[in-house]
Amino acid sequence: MTAARPRESSVLMGRPRPGVTAPEAADGTRGRTATLNQLLLAGVVFVLGVLVAIGPFTGDPLLFFLGVVIVIVVAAATLVIPWGRISYGWVALVPAVDILAITLMQIAAPDTVLGLLWIFPTTWLAGGFGLLGLSGVIVAIAGIASVLAALSATEVTYRTFLLPLVLIAVAATSHLNARRSDAQRMLLAKQSELLRSVLARTRRQEQVVTEVLDAVDFGVVRLRPDGRVTINNEAHGRLQLGLEPGEASKVPAFRDDGTSRLPPDELPLERARRGEAFDDQVVWFGEEPGPRRALNITARRIIDPDGQDAGAVVVSRDVTAELTALRARDDLVASVSHELRTPLTSILGYLDLAIEDPDTPEAVRAGLDVAERNAERLLRIVADILAASSSSPSSVEASLVPQLLDLRELIGAAAADAAPRAAARAITIDQTGLEPASAWADPLRLRQVVDNLVSNAIAYNKDGGTVFVGTTSDGTSSWILVRDTGVGISDADRSRLFQRYYKAGGERRAGTGLGLAITRDIVRAHGGELALHTAPGVGSTFIVKLPAQPPEGEGS
Repeated sequence: MTAARPRESSVLMGRPRPGVTAPEAADGTRGRTATLNQLLLAGVVFVLGVLVAIGPFTGDPLLFFLGVVIVIVVAAATLVIPWGRISYGWVALVPAVDILAITLMQIAAPDTVLGLLWIFPTTWLAGGFGLLGLSGVIVAIAGIASVLAALSATEVTYRTFLLPLVLIAVAATSHLNARRSDAQRMLLAKQSELLRSVLARTRRQEQVVTEVLDAVDFGVVRLRPDGRVTINNEAHGRLQLGLEPGEASKVPAFRDDGTSRLPPDELPLERARRGEAFDDQVVWFGEEPGPRRALNITARRIIDPDGQDAGAVVVSRDVTAELTALRARDDLVASVSHELRTPLTSILGYLDLAIEDPDTPEAVRAGLDVAERNAERLLRIVADILAASSSSPSSVEASLVPQLLDLRELIGAAAADAAPRAAARAITIDQTGLEPASAWADPLRLRQVVDNLVSNAIAYNKDGGTVFVGTTSDGTSSWILVRDTGVGISDADRSRLFQRYYKAGGERRAGTGLGLAITRDIVRAHGGELALHTAPGVGSTFIVKLPAQPPEGEGS
């Protein structure tokens, strides 16, 4: 039996490992193989020699010690022979000589079990040299058994053949175990090679992905389910300043209006860590008059193959130039609109005078009425543009004069004013959802909000449809609901619905695209929120949340 370590077992048997050439196997390991196997046998033989020397021995001591000397000499030879320089087949001479030496020892004491020592060289030959080694063992054992039987003075019985049969069985088992180990080793070698190739390919892919991520000009952050950052590209370090909680105090963050401070728990990475997914959150970093940067940030959740949450990817894009250009456009539009407002007011005044003049002919008065209606429409458009250009929450909030309102009364009045336009298309305004509710709000501004929502519900409804209006309150907050049975809003339109000058697709693209943007800013200026629920082909529902009572310290 060998005393080799498992990782060297194939070479310890005197042959190269599968997939390893003879020169590679002959690197000193072969010498250790022969030495370890032979020293193990020499140690056992030495102990037997000592026992024979100090105790009674009925056999031929000269022949016995000759076998012992041969085994020890061969063990010494294995220490000095340069096995790496000769063919590995020469190693088979060592167990062959051992078989001869043990045979001499068995002949010296035929009535002993010294023949069990044949197990060492036979298993070495059968396991280490393939079928050739096993065949050699069978031939050698058969020959030795015949010689011993011929030399034996006693009658030949089944005991004479028991030891050779056991040795052959042990040799065959060793051979089969070696073949099985070789097969497993080859399989492991192939799997190891496959894993190495997969690892190399994965590393190449990771390198390509890293190079691509570092080449783009938008920031990418990969979050684990526990919120830790595992991947980020170079652009993230340049763009997403202040996203980490520790940096929030150094780089102040603001909402998309650029003036409302963004709470730390609403920073994009904090929202993504909480499991939120969102689109196009605009955050301004830095305060004026210093340098500022606006980022458009999107977060997407990642689902693993088992359907479990695997974290999130947060993508940020620098939109400073775009928003600065939009602000410049708004300033220009506001300036032009303000210049248009004064002459339009003057034109309307003179039109009123001309229409009310009794000397104006009826035919002329009819034309003047058309001119007045269009001038008033143009003035409303100019007013919307002015409101949009100055509708940041801070500017709107400065113009608010809040008071405690009866929402049911305000919504009812707005529905009554919109009834003629609804009736023209057979649209019903359902007011059964109006419940007692109050709100702390500016009546004129809130009426503007309701008028915009009801007007859109009629404009984007189906002929013969229904507009549901409702109010409710829990004493702390109050809600206004406006729902239609119209065409609904697509996902593409929904993401841009509250942008200024954007008009959703559909058959009726009337208006300036400012109504919902102004509506949201007014609601936010009141400390409320505007929510939307919609489905294409089913309809849309707008929900306005407002404070139901005045803040502490303020009266009604």
